[in-house]
Parts: sequence; C-alpha cells; structure tokens
Amino acid sequence: MYFCYSMNKRKIYIAVLVVSVVGLFVVQYQYLNIGLNLARVQFQKNISKAAQTIKEDLSTQNQLTFLIGQAITLDEGYFTLSMDSIQDASRHFLNDFITYRLAEQGIDTDFTYRLSTKDSTDYLSSPLTVGTAVKEDKRLSYPIELKGYLPDLMTKSLVLELQFRDLNRYFLFQLNGLIIPSLLFMAGILVVIVWVLRSFYWQSRIITTTNDFINNLTHELKTPVFSIGLATKILQKKVPDTESSVVELIQQETERMKTHIDKVLELSRLESGRQPYKLEVTDLRDDLEQLVARYTKLAELEGFKFSATLPVGPIMVKADAAHWINALNNLWDNARRYATEPVIEFKVVLSDQNWVFILSDNGPGMSPEQQQRMFDKYYRGGQNDTHRVKGYGLGLSYVQHIVRGHKGRIKVDSALGQGTTISLSLMAYEH
Repeated sequence: MYFCYSMNKRKIYIAVLVVSVVGLFVVQYQYLNIGLNLARVQFQKNISKAAQTIKEDLSTQNQLTFLIGQAITLDEGYFTLSMDSIQDASRHFLNDFITYRLAEQGIDTDFTYRLSTKDSTDYLSSPLTVGTAVKEDKRLSYPIELKGYLPDLMTKSLVLELQFRDLNRYFLFQLNGLIIPSLLFMAGILVVIVWVLRSFYWQSRIITTTNDFINNLTHELKTPVFSIGLATKILQKKVPDTESSVVELIQQETERMKTHIDKVLELSRLESGRQPYKLEVTDLRDDLEQLVARYTKLAELEGFKFSATLPVGPIMVKADAAHWINALNNLWDNARRYATEPVIEFKVVLSDQNWVFILSDNGPGMSPEQQQRMFDKYYRGGQNDTHRVKGYGLGLSYVQHIVRGHKGRIKVDSALGQGTTISLSLMAYEH
C-alpha cells in the first residue's frame, strides 16, 4: 500500500522534525543555563575584585573616609553643616564611590549598601529611592569587612554590606547578544514548522477530496460507457456494411474510455491503500511470454518494430504478477505512442541478485527537467506531443506506484532526440 507507506513515512519525518526542534529547545535551554552559570562565576570574580579595591580605599584616611568618619561618630566640630546634612552627603559620596568601583569591574546593576558593626548597629545606608529598594527575600549580600582607618576610629569592627537584586535579570541582560538571536531563530523555526504542518494536513485533505471526487465521477461514468458499449453491439448487428465503420469507431472509443476509467480507479485505489498488493514469490515467465506474444501481434498489425529477449529458465520474484505486468504494459504503450516510427526493444537480465526489466525505444527522448516530472500524476511531457498523443498522464504515475509498492527501483536514461531506456528492478528469488 504505497499511499499508506508514503503517509507513514511523512508522519515519521514530521515526528523526527518535532523531536529535533524540541531537542534544539532543550539544548538551547541548557546552553542558557551554562551561560547563566558562567555569568554568575564571572560576577563573583568581579565583585571580589571590586570588594578588594573598596576595602583598600576605605582602609586609609582620605577625604571620603574622613567624611564618613565624621558622619558615623556624629562629630560636628569640623564641618559647619548639620549632622543630617553630613550623613546625607556621606551616603551619596559613598554610593557614588561604590558605583564607580563596581563599574570598573564591569558591574552595572542596582544595589544598596549598609555600613554597620557586626552586632548589626547601622551607621550609614544607601540613599534609597522608589524602585531601588531590595526586598529581603530576593537580595544577594556581599559583606566586606573593613580594616584600617574607620574601624580604628570607631574601635569596632565595621562591615560594608553590598546588597543586589535577584541577579538573574542582570545576567540575562548580559547574555542578550546570545539570547535574542537564539529566540529569533527559534521563532523562525517554529513558524516554518507550523507552516509545514498546516501545508501537510491541507495537502492531505486536498488529496483525499480529489480522490473521492475522481472515484465518484469515474463510477458515474462507468454506467453510461457500459450502456454505450452495449448499444453499439446491438447496432452492429443491424446497421448495413456501409455504416459498420462508424459503429466500430464508436466501439473503439468506448473501449478507450473504459480503459482510462479503469486506470483512474485503479490508481486511486492504490493511492488510498484500499487495494493492497498481493505480493508472493512467483515465476513471471508465463506472464511475460503472453505479454510479449500480444505485443508482437500488435507490432505486426500496426507496423512498428518490437523485439523481446527473455532469459532461459524461471524469473522468480516476489510480486503481484497482474500489477507488475500492467506496469510493463504501460511502459510499452508509452514507447509505442510517443515514437513516430516505433522501435521497441525489451529484455530481462539478472544483475546483482536482481531481475532487471529493460525497455528501450527510439522516441523523442526527455530533457532532465522532463525526467524529474515524468512520474508526476497528470504530467504529459513536452507540449509538442500533447495533442498528437492521447492520454491523461496517469500511466507513468501508476508505474511508479507499482514499483514502489513492490520495493523495486526505477532507472531512466534519456536525452532529447536519442530515445529512452527505462529499467525496473526487483529482487531475485530462488526457484
């Protein structure tokens, strides 16, 4: 059942595609985690360097440490400002100093600080503004134990504690160069996948609807065709000899129409999987000899050249003999119809444990573009022969379904003006 096999194959491809995309998302997520972890490690290194620099700068007496000292000792003797003004200035100057030292190490994120003793007595804290305060449950703290001037001045151990927001947003922002392109690519992949899936299901519905329409139409046509055929048989007995040629022409055209209807129904059943192949190991010699005999007789009647070479002994393959012979018959019909003065050669050879059925003709040949489409349903090759050669472009599509359903192979050798050779291969079996 080629159609079912093809549908299952498409579903497998889609499943592989979906799994691959999901895997890509998982890998991307893992890479993101790795990037965040690396960013955290780098942040720890940078904050350690900044903390060391801050600790060294605050260990000596300078303008900043002197001002902080005046603020935390509540000494109003040096400055004429009020203590509130001194403390407020200390907060801002210390905040600016810490911001500068952090920026030197590439740290540019919101923070707060608190200068206190180890027993949690606060002396200075950062100037808080709306939106910069750090919630207790989401803050990360980095304490810096101060040495030198300020602890000696207070005769107490002092700790400068830096507090940061939850840094995941900061780290993600740092990885924007990696995350944003990745998200864009992933979004593009998702759009393509959705489009492919929609196209696949849309195409499946179209195929199903088309096949149902063709089945209904051809079944409706069979009744009038049968009636016309029956009527011509009755007329043939009653018309005079002078009019018999007209009746014969009607019979021929009726038979041709019946053949086309049967071919459409046959192909539709094969595509829908309603008519499975009955594959069994069989000897095709008798069937091939009968087909060769019929074509030899046809060649004599129509005046074209036909030759066939069959090997000695049985031709054992695993096949549905009726379908396989029909496929060969379609190839021979094409070779006969498209050539102006047909010369057709057919032979069967054993090659690499495969029976190869080779048909050669002296027809117009095909371009590479035509060879790419020759098995498409309803495709009829070059436009020059469309009106000269009657048909609906179903024969080669039928042949392809048959060969694929038998797990065989098709090889086409052709060039414009040099004829065509088509080889069908099936695995050979022991007698």
